[in-house]
Amino acid sequence: MPRFFSLAVLVATALAVATGAASATSLVSDPVQRPNPPDAVGIRLVDVPADLVKDPRARQYIVDSLKPGVTVKRRIEVSNKSDDVLHVAVYPGAADIRQGAFVGAAGSTRNELTTWIKPGRPILEVPAHSRARDTVTIAIPKDAAPGERYGVVWAQVSGRDLGSGITLVSRTGIRLYLSVGGNNPPRARFTVDDMTAERDVSGRAVVHAKVHNTGGRALDLTGALKMSQVSGNISAGPYPIDSGKSLAPGQSASVNVIVTDQVTDGPWDVSLTLKSGLLEVTHEARITFPKGPGMAAAVLSQPDQQSPLNWRIISASAALVLMLFATLAIIRPYRRSARGDDS
Repeated sequence: MPRFFSLAVLVATALAVATGAASATSLVSDPVQRPNPPDAVGIRLVDVPADLVKDPRARQYIVDSLKPGVTVKRRIEVSNKSDDVLHVAVYPGAADIRQGAFVGAAGSTRNELTTWIKPGRPILEVPAHSRARDTVTIAIPKDAAPGERYGVVWAQVSGRDLGSGITLVSRTGIRLYLSVGGNNPPRARFTVDDMTAERDVSGRAVVHAKVHNTGGRALDLTGALKMSQVSGNISAGPYPIDSGKSLAPGQSASVNVIVTDQVTDGPWDVSLTLKSGLLEVTHEARITFPKGPGMAAAVLSQPDQQSPLNWRIISASAALVLMLFATLAIIRPYRRSARGDDS
């Protein structure tokens, strides 16, 4: 079967270490130790639930509608298309559907669904041009809220360092579309309706954010605010929100952030990230603090539209890749010329 969801990216070694990448080696000094090709590893479903056998999506992806408290197992097969033994990491990752695309989050980003998924073997040693099978267990908690959740079961290989601190990470995965039914209340959700800038009587800058619990679970909020000056390169924060904020379903409250640094009036682009358990939401707004004590008019906030993939990191990595290829294009003719002179 074809690969269902794949990604191959070049990331800095410092980032790769955080995701368990291999240690650095030099491609130039040791040409035998070259990185695995991006399509070296593949993954597919081995079987399909009997009630979904006529569903073409269920042949490619893990598609299930389950009740709370149910545990299911799905067999997968990982293939090695390279000439070497591969140590393949198998793990669940978060995903989302945005702007018409199913997008897997960067690295091993978690969400509620990933905490329900456990592969039989986190690491598979797959011989060259061979296959290995594993079983993925999905255990739905008894108190799981209804709704559809998205994720990916990844098979990942971390390749050799290409030099200049760049490591090739190749991964391919199977999408998960999991719908939970039952009579439990809806899952936790909340919105940040607006933000307001204030200066208190002592001249300190304060940001207020109105949070509304739109889900079916109580919230215990934590989080922080970051600020970036609209005209200039000045940034400030993160500043933590006031602690102890809890909201029952349907309730609203103001979350307050005290800016402990002396900052200008602005305008500022602010980014407020709030968490409750595994739920994390980031909202953005542009605010201006009053010149003296008082409160400015509230401004509407917008959800952070950035994809789960960190495009800034990927763009920087792409630039490094282009630099690498340019360097190799210069080095190779020079090395050929040098070998010709030696002969």
